[in-house]
Amino acid sequence: MVYIAPSLLAADFSQLAKEIEKVEAADMLHIDIMDGHFVPNISIGPAVVAALRDKTQLVFDVHLMMEDPLPYISVFRRAGADTITFHVECQAPPVALVSAIRASGAKVGVALSPQTQVKAIGQWGEDVQQFTVMTVEPGFGGQKMLLKPLEKILQLKARFPNALIEVDGGVNLETAPLCKAAGADILVAGTSVFQAEDPALEMRCLSM
Repeated sequence: MVYIAPSLLAADFSQLAKEIEKVEAADMLHIDIMDGHFVPNISIGPAVVAALRDKTQLVFDVHLMMEDPLPYISVFRRAGADTITFHVECQAPPVALVSAIRASGAKVGVALSPQTQVKAIGQWGEDVQQFTVMTVEPGFGGQKMLLKPLEKILQLKARFPNALIEVDGGVNLETAPLCKAAGADILVAGTSVFQAEDPALEMRCLSM
């Protein structure tokens, strides 16, 4: 079974509540948090996440693209995050981040940028429930998928067989089959879903 996680980054920010209604058939909602330092872009903060929390029952898959996410773990958990993902390349100690996310009650996620190898994940990876394989450079939506990072999926599954593997970046009807063939469990799709004439149909096609 493949889960579909529409990326809120591709939605119309002037009417986010209505945009979420379009993807209620999804399995989760992927929410990118960018700090303008780890990536050269700024997206939304915890106040927006909290404002959206009572608008849907979708799982909030919160992706922290931040240099130092540690002070914000509890903040985003209180705002409504169900899964909190940090980048292995960030400046905060991964052991401390894993511990903080577990203590918050959220599921632990770790993202790897395209050039980052699986060996960057230490023994602490045993406590991670979801790994995000970035198939574009983090920070901007609408990019073309890089295929090389898909090779990490098998490596991650070999080391962490109980974790879910998410693919984030350039997922559409053409690339989704490649992700599924590589073993992905979750597909993050932004532009292809929110700009589709029929987002619900698009998500069904992505999951098939």
